[in-house]
Amino acid sequence: MVKNAPNSLRTSTSSLSLQSSEEARLRRTVAVLEAKLRVLETAPENQQTESTESLWEASLKAISAASAAANARSAPAQIGSLLEDRERAWLAQLDATITRDLELRSDGSKPPGSPFGMAGTAGLSRKVSDYEPLSYRRAEVAGEEAAKAWTAAPAPETYTQPFLDFLTENSTVFHAVDYFAEKLKKAGFVKLSERKSWTSQLKKGGKYFVERNGSSLIAFVVGSGYESGNGVAMIAGHVDALTARLKPVSNKPTKAGYIQLGVAPYAGALNPTWWDRDLGIGGRVLVKDAETGKITSKLVKLNYPIAKIPTLAPHFGLPIMGTNNAETQAVPIIGLDNADLSAEEEGEFKNQTLGGLGTFTSTQPPKLVRAIAGELSITDYSSIINWELELFDTQPAQLVGLEKDLLSGGRIDDKVCSWSAIEGLLASASGASVSGGGEDGIVKLVGVFDDEEIGSLLRQGARGNFLPSVVERISETFTPSGGSSANILSQTYANSFLISADVTHAVNPNFLGSYLEGHSPRLNVGLVVSCDSNGHMTTDSVSTALLQRVAEKSGEKLQLFMIRNDSRSGGTVGPMLSSAMGCRAIDAGIPQLSMHSVRATTGALDPGLGARIFKGFFDHFEEIDKEFE
Repeated sequence: MVKNAPNSLRTSTSSLSLQSSEEARLRRTVAVLEAKLRVLETAPENQQTESTESLWEASLKAISAASAAANARSAPAQIGSLLEDRERAWLAQLDATITRDLELRSDGSKPPGSPFGMAGTAGLSRKVSDYEPLSYRRAEVAGEEAAKAWTAAPAPETYTQPFLDFLTENSTVFHAVDYFAEKLKKAGFVKLSERKSWTSQLKKGGKYFVERNGSSLIAFVVGSGYESGNGVAMIAGHVDALTARLKPVSNKPTKAGYIQLGVAPYAGALNPTWWDRDLGIGGRVLVKDAETGKITSKLVKLNYPIAKIPTLAPHFGLPIMGTNNAETQAVPIIGLDNADLSAEEEGEFKNQTLGGLGTFTSTQPPKLVRAIAGELSITDYSSIINWELELFDTQPAQLVGLEKDLLSGGRIDDKVCSWSAIEGLLASASGASVSGGGEDGIVKLVGVFDDEEIGSLLRQGARGNFLPSVVERISETFTPSGGSSANILSQTYANSFLISADVTHAVNPNFLGSYLEGHSPRLNVGLVVSCDSNGHMTTDSVSTALLQRVAEKSGEKLQLFMIRNDSRSGGTVGPMLSSAMGCRAIDAGIPQLSMHSVRATTGALDPGLGARIFKGFFDHFEEIDKEFE
């Protein structure tokens, strides 16, 4: 029966008219059944047990009955009622895994191969046994260990809505770091201060985080079995994104009745994708308390659009995109002031200052000062000492596509990898130890940095000493009295491993010729290993092999990306961090379309797939690292 089951299965479902999401789930269930049957085709006869054949026979009968039913929407219930609980749970867990592989190609053709057994390696007509290599298949093929790993972590789709909310609500780098800090606190992490000693605070089994400048953050978990000199499993990303930041003096003379805002592009912002967008503003404001004299930082965000950069209509005969002057022609409009047309003295408003001459607010647009002060309930404008504000696209992050399998939003680069890394750390920290000795003997760490888009040269950037200093302070705390902390630190770095997690380019179907054959990552498949022969990425054979083992033990999948020889490669925080510490490293991130656009697109499952493999890295690194001694 097993030998003929796939054909019978396809025949019994061919008459179904799949028009709803519920019916679409039936199609995916069918694909899963067929996949497992294909595996059974190649299994020894003694493994094709009578109970298994009975199960497939019952499944086929259920599907046949469903296809004959007047309303196909009852099919999933009919199938479910006939499947044993264990097998029904198996199907549910693999719904997003086998089918993600099998349904990528309907013609059964095999795209350019890669050493990872990547996306699109099979269509519905191909056998699961045709995947290559076996060790990098997902849990349904890789064996019992990988299957357990796949089912142990939350399904990728459970991460989708939380990431959408995070992306929409935390528009600036300061808001993102504050979000991470609050989430870590709720999970039991203790906040440390760089300005104080950690010697008495750090304990084995403890969970901690520290901020720098309010725009970078490092979180770490000290294993209960940690000893000085042991390694640190690290993931590093960045939370800054392309934006337009207010100039120190952002007040500008009114032009033709328009109030404009003086801004400067951060990295490649104010490119054509920013024009005609509804832009909000947010950041941090430094406020001085009149009674205590202390200066505090307050986060602020105006969620409604306050700015617009208008294009020039093509009727004027001038190019509207690409050649505009960023200083004179990309100036945001934030309101109207036609007082100069009035015979009254209202025109004096343009010269009005808030807070008195010489104060910071006197250099900013009065209407903006009122709006920010109102949002923070500030009545004395002179108490605003300074601010760092930036513009952002106010359109919420949202799902796109007929089946909502795409995720679109602003600032995906690189908040998606940073968010997934924090989620992976939290999941690993809350779970039971999976190390061979029963206790984690390593430090698990995530660093999210500022200023990556402009070279990471500032103290809160990856080129600063933030990460090395944190690792050094951890190592020094647990170094036995009389030991050489410098010697132990070098040993720690040698035993450590870094994943530089930054987004990379997903394949664009409209520009396939721009991608290197066999290195074209797809969405909703898995993390992408980025390679570069000129050292812009940290990836090498050793680090690749190690991450392959992580993926294998986690039941996850890896993809590959490398830029064409006639294109320019970008850079990440990987080379600067790994060279500063001397640790092994790899560049691996989540794929996205439209990098450096005001809005980008990734897969709806990709934040979850990232979180899962990052959790797997933290869970299994200590064990896997022993294989590379």
